[in-house]
Amino acid sequence: MTSATPFRELLATDGVREVCELRGRLGFMAYHGGALEALTDVIAQRAAERSGASYYGVLQPPDLNWHIPSHLVAAAESEMLTTFLGYVDAVITIHGYGRHGYWTTLLLGGQNRTLAEHVAAQLRQHLPDYRIETDVDAMPSELRGLHPRNPVNLPSQQGLQIELPPRVRGASPIWKDWAGPGLVPHAEALIDALVAAATAWPLTTRVMAPAD
Repeated sequence: MTSATPFRELLATDGVREVCELRGRLGFMAYHGGALEALTDVIAQRAAERSGASYYGVLQPPDLNWHIPSHLVAAAESEMLTTFLGYVDAVITIHGYGRHGYWTTLLLGGQNRTLAEHVAAQLRQHLPDYRIETDVDAMPSELRGLHPRNPVNLPSQQGLQIELPPRVRGASPIWKDWAGPGLVPHAEALIDALVAAATAWPLTTRVMAPAD
C-alpha cells in the first residue's frame, strides 16, 4: 500500500478545512491559511469574492502549524484542488512570510511575470509605504515560487505568488491596539489593490515567463 503524502495527511487532519469556490477564470489561492500563515486565506477569499474570481484555500485550526512546501501541495491528492486548477486559467497565490530586513517588502514571484507586473502596479499605488519586489533574482530563492510543481504554476497561464510580511496582513505587533472594525488599514488597502488588478486582468494577455 502506498503511504499517504504529507498534503493528503494534512487534509485528513481533524479541524483542517478545504474550500473551493468557482467563479471567474482568474483564481486566488491560500493553501497555507488559517493559523499557519495568518490572514492569508481571509485576504485571498475577500479579494476573490469582490472581484468575481475563483478561490481555493486550506485552513488550519489554531492548534496546528504544519507547513508543507508548495511543491508538495499535490493536486492529485485533492479533488477540490484538481477541480480548481483545471477551471482557472491563471492564479494569484497568497502566502505569508517573515524575515529580517523584509518587514515592509512584498515579494511577487511565480512563472507569470506579466501578471506580476500588472498586480505590482496596483500594489504600488495602494501601498506606497511598502516595497513591491518583482525581480525574482532579488528574492530569497525559496520564496520565488518558480518550482514547476508549485500549484501556482499549474494553470494554463500559470500564475503569481505573493509573499506578504506580517505588517501588511495585520499580524504584526504594531497593530496590537487596532480594534477595528474590519481588517487593519494596510490589509484593506492590499485587498483593494488585488481587486483592482483582478478586475482589470484580461486572460488573453500574452504571458511573459521569467528570464533564464
